[in-house]
Order: sequence, then structure tokens, then C-alpha cells
Amino acid sequence: MNSDSLLPTTRNCWRTALALLLLFYLCIPSTRAQTQDDDELVRVNTNLIQLNVGVADTKGNVVLNLSRNDFTVYEDGVRQEIVSFEPAQSPFSLVLLLDASGSTLSFRPTLKQSALRFIDALSPEDRVAVVVFNDKVKLLQDFTTDRRKIAYAIQDVDGHGGTDFYDALKFALQQLGREGKRRKAIITLTDGVDTQMRKQDATAAAQAQTDEEAIASVKPEQSASLRAALDLADRQGVTVYPLALPSGDPRRFASITPQQAAIYHSARTRMQALANRTGGRLHEINRLEDMGRLYAEVAADMRTLYTIAYQSPGTRPRDGSWRAITIEVARPELLARTRPGYYAR
Repeated sequence: MNSDSLLPTTRNCWRTALALLLLFYLCIPSTRAQTQDDDELVRVNTNLIQLNVGVADTKGNVVLNLSRNDFTVYEDGVRQEIVSFEPAQSPFSLVLLLDASGSTLSFRPTLKQSALRFIDALSPEDRVAVVVFNDKVKLLQDFTTDRRKIAYAIQDVDGHGGTDFYDALKFALQQLGREGKRRKAIITLTDGVDTQMRKQDATAAAQAQTDEEAIASVKPEQSASLRAALDLADRQGVTVYPLALPSGDPRRFASITPQQAAIYHSARTRMQALANRTGGRLHEINRLEDMGRLYAEVAADMRTLYTIAYQSPGTRPRDGSWRAITIEVARPELLARTRPGYYAR
């Protein structure tokens, strides 16, 4: 074969390669611009503050017939413009976060029955994900409105071992991050005695001689894992409802060491902080037969929440400082309940 006959093919190959190379370089600015747009979008969204708000009269009766104009929101005493409003009947995306560690083995059947009762009390449009945890975290069911799938996942809860509660909480918050601008909540059933934090609390209280000394030696709300979870919940406007299992109540034990007193007290304090900071409520389960009723109370409470969003001023530095939130209702006889604020990180 004559070598000259290969020249046209070679030239075509070079032309194709050059064209592809040119196309690649032309695409680079577009990709960079898209990345910049995405970054800007993230920065804007982090300034959107979403609040789940409960309203009641002086007798404790919930009020469900309010509109956007009935609410006024303040951040650090400065009135903010409400940019979106969802009535109490709007659906939720929620994670059912279930403790399957060794401490829940003895009442696992009651746990499942109570969780099923909770699902029955939800709105048909609520999207539910089921996450189970022990020393691992597992998504049993992604977000769905199909009650049969949710029930099947609850019945599938099993396991033993440690309690990686805060890893599970972080995972649940990440899953909710995929649910867009929907109203969001986490309902978690656990004693809250996280395995890693248990070790840290015991070390902090190692030298204590009394329960009081041990409890004072631990600063539970300074936990990095707790702060990270609260920050993530703040950014998404997630309300957390902890249902505290009796296995985390030291009163159940005949005697405990000062270190154990510190561990259990710190676990409960952190769970209370989760509820307080996110506008939820901590329910303590003193008797297993109360578990189903408390789940039903949480479902009812969720149905009384309005969702209000405002755009925090972009000119204020996000320096980690605390921003206090207060809400007023036009009718003076009504009281509003929501999270007290957030750290601007």
C-alpha cells in the first residue's frame, strides 16, 4: 500500500482531535460559571431561615386559623420580612429514627407497635423515611407516602450493639436535605446514650467522688457532635422530637456510680437541647405502655405547626454569633412557640 494513501485519513484524525480539544477549552468557562452560580446559590440559601411555629391561647388550646399577616418575626430585635408561609395543614417530610441498640431489645415489640401507631396518625401527604441505628446506621426505607412500605420497614427493625445516635442524627439530617423546601421533622426514639459520648463523659468525670461533682464536670451542650447536628438542623429548619426511652433513666437502677450519673444526665441534657433549639419537645417515656400515646401526641403536635421563612440580612457577617429569634402574633391573647434562634455559621 502507498504511504500517500494514508495522508487524508491522518489529516482527518488530526482535524477531529483539534476540534475536540477546542470544544473542551470552550466548555471550561461555562463550567466555571456554572460552579460560581452554584456557589452563589448555596450562599443565598444559607440566609433563608425557616421556622416551625406552634400557636396556642392562654388555656393551651391550639390555634389553626391564622394567616401570614398575623405573624411578625424579629431577628435580634429587628423586624424581618416573611418571604414564605405554610399553614398548619401543609405536609411534612420526616425521618423516623429508631434505636436498635442492645438496650432496646427487651421492648422491641412495643417500639414497633408504637411506631406503627404514629404512622397511622400522620397526614396521607406526609413523606416518611425510616432509619435504624445501633453501632451502624441504616436506611430501611427512603422517603415515601406509601404506608405499606413504611410499615414493612418498621417491622424489619432489628439489631443489637452500641448506640451511634449522633451519627444517625447527622445521617437523618442529610437525608432531609434532599427534600427541598418541604416542612421537615425528625422523630427519634432512643435513650440518647451515644457510645462515643459515653466514653468522653466518663473520662471527664473520672475524678469525681459524688454525683454532683461528676455532673458538674461534664459540659454536655459543648459537644462537637451535638453542635454540628444543631447547626445542620438550623440551616434546614428541622424540628426534632426526641422520645426518651426508660433505659436512659438512672432512676431505674438501684445504684449507680458518679460517672454513670454524669453519663445519663448529659445524654438527657443533650436531648433536651435538641428539642429546645429546634422548636420540638422532649417526651420522656416512663412506662412502655405510654409509648404509643406519646407518639400520637407528637403526630398531633406536628399538625398544629405553621412554617414561616424569612431572609436573614446578607450584610450581616456569618461569624458564628448567636441570632435571637422572636415571633409575635397579632392577637395578644395568643402565644407563639418556635426555636429561640441560631448560630450564624
